[in-house]
Amino acid sequence: MIINDIKEFEKEISGKLYFDYNLQKLNWFNIGGKARIYFRPESLNELISFLKLYKKRGKIFILGAGSNVLFDDSLFDGVVIKLGKKFSNISKLKNNSLIVGSSVSDKNLSEFAKNENIGGFEFLSCIPGSVGGGIKMNSGCFKKEFKDILVSVQATDLSGRIFTIPVSKINFYYRGSDLPKEYIFLSATFKGKKKNKELIQKEIDRLKNQKELSQPTRIKTGGSTFKNPVDQTKKKVWELIKESVPLDTSFGGAKISDKHCNFFVNSKNSTSKDMKNLINFVIDNVKKKTGVNLDLEIILVK
Repeated sequence: MIINDIKEFEKEISGKLYFDYNLQKLNWFNIGGKARIYFRPESLNELISFLKLYKKRGKIFILGAGSNVLFDDSLFDGVVIKLGKKFSNISKLKNNSLIVGSSVSDKNLSEFAKNENIGGFEFLSCIPGSVGGGIKMNSGCFKKEFKDILVSVQATDLSGRIFTIPVSKINFYYRGSDLPKEYIFLSATFKGKKKNKELIQKEIDRLKNQKELSQPTRIKTGGSTFKNPVDQTKKKVWELIKESVPLDTSFGGAKISDKHCNFFVNSKNSTSKDMKNLINFVIDNVKKKTGVNLDLEIILVK
């Protein structure tokens, strides 16, 4: 039995291991059921040992900041892994380069780069995620993406094999890449350019002000719900939603943000079923009205 194996493993580690753990605490929507197993490894050795013990005997989901994840209301019958503090280090290298743990928040990376007088990371101050998730999704805003500053990625597969991938071997595209979904990102190397700290702060302030004017903050949301359909129309996804759906539409506690209609909000104890009903309603109506197929940016986990 895998549970018995893991209970024995738990005695040997300093990381946190829980059973039947409430997932609502781990994501910005505050939605979801429980995970059969929740694991926070405190070292690379613990992570690799766990993967070798688990041997792909069930589902594995790697959780970053939880800012763009919608968990199902039912039990996640597998393991949710969230990397611990040992994966949140940042070190400065030569030539305005940084090596960064995958659980470092985008905001903290931007701040570190600023304090080291390294430009190019300003846009990260507006992305509410972690480095690992940013690489997986090629996150971006204000016409900048992770691929623009990335040099290489250190990762492991689910068998515990560790390797380094240079950015030249990765095919990045809008909000994604050809990297296998099973890869767990451990750290990454980024390169910026020499820039005065005051000028960096000025740019960060400009971007944050622009974001504040157009996007909701300090609410239970998963960020942008849909990707912009760049291959189907020149219109932004919010424009398609606005012309296709009554903006006061809601299902249970799930509603469309008053400030930006591509942001969906858990306004009052929404379930994942409520949120999925709202998502599907918008998809169907945008398709009927405009002929455009919407593609989710948030990740559905079940």
